Amino acid sequence: MEYLSAEKLKELEHELEQLRTVKRKEVAENLEFAKSLGDFSENAEYIQAREDQANIEERIAKLETILTSAVVVSGKRQSGVVEVGSTVLVQKEGGNGPQRFHLVGSEESDMASGKISNTSPLGSALHGKKKGDTVAFKSPKGTVKYSILDIE
Repeated sequence: MEYLSAEKLKELEHELEQLRTVKRKEVAENLEFAKSLGDFSENAEYIQAREDQANIEERIAKLETILTSAVVVSGKRQSGVVEVGSTVLVQKEGGNGPQRFHLVGSEESDMASGKISNTSPLGSALHGKKKGDTVAFKSPKGTVKYSILDIE
């Protein structure tokens, strides 16, 4: 199951449509051109076109899998517990100040903009917890603890 916002769902559907219609055609044309150059064993254009084709087909398959198992979540939650779509204000033990994270599905995670995946160590630790709870998880630097200050 993949959690997505409505915006991300539309973005992925658009990407899939582009790959199926535009990119597949471009790669097929490149492949035909590369074939016309002869000798496949030392034909860099042919090898590159085949790799491009494989990458596009792999991405199409991945998008199809994501979209068939997608669960659309809204940004506003009122349950009082951290879940996908929640924005959480946390304080790291020994940290300088509070941090705000938005819990999203793995396809939308972007640490630079404060979006953490529900499958990340912190996301998994926060999921299902309430305001005032303390969570801990193991990281390469040891156990990390966060206190939940607020849930939006």
